[in-house]
Amino acid sequence: MEQHTNEEKSSLSSLVFGLGKEEYAIDILLVQELCGYGKVTQLANTPDYFMGVVNLRGVIVPLIDLRVRFGFASPSYNDSTVVVMLTLSGKTTGIVVDSVADVVTLGDAQIKPSPDMSQSSAAYMRAIAVVEERMIIMLDIAALVNDLCPQQAALLAA
Repeated sequence: MEQHTNEEKSSLSSLVFGLGKEEYAIDILLVQELCGYGKVTQLANTPDYFMGVVNLRGVIVPLIDLRVRFGFASPSYNDSTVVVMLTLSGKTTGIVVDSVADVVTLGDAQIKPSPDMSQSSAAYMRAIAVVEERMIIMLDIAALVNDLCPQQAALLAA
């Protein structure tokens, strides 16, 4: 019979980024790369959070501005604005964030359940991570992106 010790706890490496005054985290394994914010080609008749598309080395990538989606005040785009390129279900999608802070490895003890909230953006909160004095909102970014741009994904797949 195999015995498990307390040292065999699971850990999760997450990319921490800023949106407004808060910190958010996503699973680092979904992150393809980080890019500076550049020229975006807008598409007609898309939601306000769907910024358009960019050409990433020959691949057309849809961009979602999480600041707009989460209802933050008018975002500004400057040198600290970052596009996080994600690989989800074999497709690349970019999310625009204010800044990238760091990569943290979180243990089970640091991850607390998220409060039960009915707001649509809160539905994508997986948990709250407590790292020293920081509270980091952990997002289910795959579910969020899949819910936000199914039409755009269909357009780009055609």
